[in-house]
Amino acid sequence: MTKGNTGESGGTQTRSWKLVPMPGLDRVREAARRDKKMQFTALLHHIDEAALVRAFWSLNHNATAGVDGVTWRQYEDGLEERLRDLCGRIHRGSYRPQPSRRTYLPKEDGTKRALGIAALEDKIVQAAVAAVLEAIYEEDFFGFSYGFRPGRGQHDALDALSVALQTTKVNYILDADIRGYFDTIDHGMLLQLVQERVGDPRVLRLIGRWLEAGVVDEGRWQASEAGTPQGATISPRLANIYLHYALDQWAHEWRKSSARGEVIIVRYADDFIVGFQYEQDAKAFQAALQVRLHEFHLELHPDKTRLIEFGRFAIERRQKRGEGKPATFNFLGFTHICEVTMEEKKTSFWVKRIPKKEKIRATLKKLKSALRRVMHGSIPSVGAWLRKVLEGYFAYYAVPGALWQLSRLRRQLGYFWLKTLRRRDQLRTLTWEQMTTIVDTWLPEPHAMHPLPAVRFSVRNPR
Repeated sequence: MTKGNTGESGGTQTRSWKLVPMPGLDRVREAARRDKKMQFTALLHHIDEAALVRAFWSLNHNATAGVDGVTWRQYEDGLEERLRDLCGRIHRGSYRPQPSRRTYLPKEDGTKRALGIAALEDKIVQAAVAAVLEAIYEEDFFGFSYGFRPGRGQHDALDALSVALQTTKVNYILDADIRGYFDTIDHGMLLQLVQERVGDPRVLRLIGRWLEAGVVDEGRWQASEAGTPQGATISPRLANIYLHYALDQWAHEWRKSSARGEVIIVRYADDFIVGFQYEQDAKAFQAALQVRLHEFHLELHPDKTRLIEFGRFAIERRQKRGEGKPATFNFLGFTHICEVTMEEKKTSFWVKRIPKKEKIRATLKKLKSALRRVMHGSIPSVGAWLRKVLEGYFAYYAVPGALWQLSRLRRQLGYFWLKTLRRRDQLRTLTWEQMTTIVDTWLPEPHAMHPLPAVRFSVRNPR
């Protein structure tokens, strides 16, 4: 695991990323596995009508429409004729992508994340091309890369990180953040990197046109001089390819040739954690990483990148120096904490994971506002809705060690619901004891929905 976390996982991905494999790509996959330097010069013939059909059905059926205003269900009407025409335009070279529709999502820090919603036909073609790229690059990507890959999910990355921290000699953590990664990818360099494996000029032309299509923001078209629009089907694959060359290959070689001690790496898209046995290695890696990223027109965020003492010996060492508890770090929505427990008069180190406080606050804030909007709904209808919301939240965050925080969230949500009912019906006499019955009826109690990291990791990575 510390040499690459190379096992295959059995995790699932959300439907919008789940591309159905094309049978004709088996030979591409085998050739890519056999020759790591092969450049594929004939790939467009894999983007046929059957591939477009599979791509269409892999898309989110309820996704928001792009600038074309066409939804998935509208496009389904007359699907065969539409896809036949689309396929013909692709192979004649007359297909032209439309700009993405710009929309914004609020972030935890109060800023907004810009998303680009592609037109439906662009989503279809991008999904088909992404499947081709996947067949090639899945043979190149390293085992410590988990984001937007088949059979790998966020909890696979979290498991790998926890197991690495608990079983290796890691004493320092580099919690790295690339400033505005998706917005700063260099288009020219990205196409050069893709050409390492993709030599078909028609496929490269498609990728180039998507990058140059621009965005429509409040009715105005804007050129895209850098970056890949978050929200486009092709973007995660291109972003993975860029970081594969900019970070993964280099980091893998660095830890083999330059590190004195153990080094572990876990990356999910542009979020990555690097652990070191020695502080000297950690500082040398961070300095070299800044230089490496600069070569690819990227940079570490100075305020969000930290080097901290963390690991099985961190608590003991800091106590001897008269210092406080080890710092914590966040990864994929969880705060990771150094903990020790007593087992048969022996101390045992483990990594406790709890939902980020910012995540919990943001969730409660949204639900509080939503409860006001559905104030006049019946208790059964509101309760059924809240149950689905909590079940979805628990499905991700209900890991061992985090149930106490989730119970607090459930209790706080019940309190917000009580205030809403009092305001709606002027029931000042409705007590918390009475509300507890309603809460217990509709809001599920949290229970662990994920096994201990070592258990699942050992099953999915038997080596």
